[in-house]
Amino acid sequence: MRKSFLWAALGLALLSFTTAGLPKLTWKTMENIKFEKKYYKEIDGEMLAPVFTDEIKKLDGQEVQVEGYVVPVDEKGRYCALSANPYASCFFCGKAGPASVMTIKFKKKNKSYKTDDYILFKGKLQLNYDDINEFYYILNDAEALN
Repeated sequence: MRKSFLWAALGLALLSFTTAGLPKLTWKTMENIKFEKKYYKEIDGEMLAPVFTDEIKKLDGQEVQVEGYVVPVDEKGRYCALSANPYASCFFCGKAGPASVMTIKFKKKNKSYKTDDYILFKGKLQLNYDDINEFYYILNDAEALN
């Protein structure tokens, strides 16, 4: 009994050390945004643009953790999409909003992820205010923590 307690405590300490100090960004927080109409000359028209909360703005440029379902979108392994929901009910299928998915830009190329792998990543958060060809959230220099 005592040995297993010590091993469990050691495991918790290692886990805490691995993720210590990094805020964990939740999908609930990311999806809690508003939208405003904005003109984009690329399309010569208006689209809805994100209006981020102060809570999210404080994390812009900071290293964070985020977990979700992988959606591979780049054959070269430079990036993938990460979704709050499995592929069958994600943004790409029209069953969720645009704030429920983000771009994961890997620190090192990774081709091993499959659709719906549930992964915890760390990386530097970038908020996207106006690039219509990109998701609202981008995680740069991302590395898996599990």
